[in-house]
Amino acid sequence: MLKQIFLWIIVSAFFFVACRQESRRKTTLAVINARVWTGNSEQPWAEALAVSGNKIIAVGANIEIQLFIDDSTYVIDAEGMMVTPGFIDSHVHFLEGGFQLSSVQLRDARTKQEFINRISKYARTVEPGTWITGGNWDHSLWGGELPRADWIDKVTPNNPVWVIRLDGHMALANYYAMKLAGITGETQDIAGGTIVRDKNGQPTGIFKDNAMALIEKIVPEPTEQMKLRALKAATDYVIQQGVTSVHHMGSWDDLTIFEKAHQSGNLKTRIYAAVPLSSWQKLQEKIQRKGNGDQWLKIGGLKGFADGSLGSHTAAFFQPYTDSPKDSGLIVNSPDKLYQWVSKCDKAGLQAIVHAIGDRANFMMLNIYEQVVNENGERDRRFRIEHAQHLAPADIPRFAELGIIASMQPYHAIDDGRWAEQFIGPERIKKTYAFRSLLNTGATLVFGSDWYVAPPIPILGIYAAVTRRTLDNKHPNGWVPEQKITVDEALRAYTTNAAYASFEEQLKGSLIPGKLADFVILNQDITTIPSEQIPSTKVMMTVIDGKIVFQRNFD
Repeated sequence: MLKQIFLWIIVSAFFFVACRQESRRKTTLAVINARVWTGNSEQPWAEALAVSGNKIIAVGANIEIQLFIDDSTYVIDAEGMMVTPGFIDSHVHFLEGGFQLSSVQLRDARTKQEFINRISKYARTVEPGTWITGGNWDHSLWGGELPRADWIDKVTPNNPVWVIRLDGHMALANYYAMKLAGITGETQDIAGGTIVRDKNGQPTGIFKDNAMALIEKIVPEPTEQMKLRALKAATDYVIQQGVTSVHHMGSWDDLTIFEKAHQSGNLKTRIYAAVPLSSWQKLQEKIQRKGNGDQWLKIGGLKGFADGSLGSHTAAFFQPYTDSPKDSGLIVNSPDKLYQWVSKCDKAGLQAIVHAIGDRANFMMLNIYEQVVNENGERDRRFRIEHAQHLAPADIPRFAELGIIASMQPYHAIDDGRWAEQFIGPERIKKTYAFRSLLNTGATLVFGSDWYVAPPIPILGIYAAVTRRTLDNKHPNGWVPEQKITVDEALRAYTTNAAYASFEEQLKGSLIPGKLADFVILNQDITTIPSEQIPSTKVMMTVIDGKIVFQRNFD
């Protein structure tokens, strides 16, 4: 006992000396009386933390952090609330999310008539000739019938319409939009895409995957000012959800907007910006000239596509869809093309990030990644598969074996779980959103939202991963409950693992001295409350770069 006391005194003395030395740096911000989930396996929990400028300088007990506080320190008494590292959303379409905030809202339209009425009401608020875009409709809410142009032509005679399904893999055009694009019954299908037609061969207005380009090519590009406004709207929204960093899946034009915002000091969310996989050489040359960015805006990732989506019946499966026996989905880029892009991207030292949803698409990407690893040799490459939704059982351990990151979106599980079984049957759903199976085999799991497709709200993502309760409340014990994970595992997927997925684990993702002061205060400890109460959790404060950027009243 005396030996233990003596050891404690020695350790405390060393800590005291270290604190005094560190406290010579001005402590600008401190949080005390908190439940601090650090993300640091060597110190999982703490009571308080101290910040100097934009860096964390100490994490520990209240009595320890008091040594860092003086009259100039802004002190936050968390009153027992929970502190976590800032959430990192590992898969967003950031500008599109910002635009969606001000577009026609169809996400929760539950009937055909409600769908029509919302478009009609929105059309009355815009000038003739203005494109009506956005939407995020979900036809499963009204029984599964796909919308058609003739539903909305009478209420939009003066406006072209191009409203997208919530997964981004099909969209509806009205007659006006199709006329502008020159679409007729004679228009040929496009490889990797589908023009849905009626019994007479005429387009209904639905375009899937690669066929969407037929309309998108004539949709006017938003102005730079509109894009900057969308970026601000997106930033303002996600910080309220505790999101401090995002991995953006987009275009070179998007990157230009981020750069302009950064140069003017208006970039308020940290962004890892991926550009198209086919442009690997352009990205390589840019990095050689200017580097890969800084703590606010980083590049180095290349996003590609293997298939489409489950809801659009374009996710690529080995077996046909249960409800559509002649349809097994689409491979939107050939295996040879994807292999060439990935191999060249990897040789250039860049990160491949590829969308794969169906089991056939995931199998194809695992094979391509394995081939490239074998050919190019060992290196810290951190290949990613985005979504990894539906996996063949034999492919699950390959993620860990090959060091491939499974970048998944748990909210999709409680959304798709309402109808996925009717699409792919009871057997295939057993390895759908296989969070537990992937973790059990040692895979690195990271979480995101796929916003605009799903809400960029990590609290809801954590709830989805932990409970797997579908949005229709028909699975109170969880849809495919054997794939549930713990709150701690879900938190890691949104923080430490997410930072690793962008090669930034030395900067953020955990609350450790020396790392960026990005953190969130929650009104309750989500690791101890009943899991069904997690959605009631409120983000009380978001801190980015050591500055409070969002705050609710603690009372």
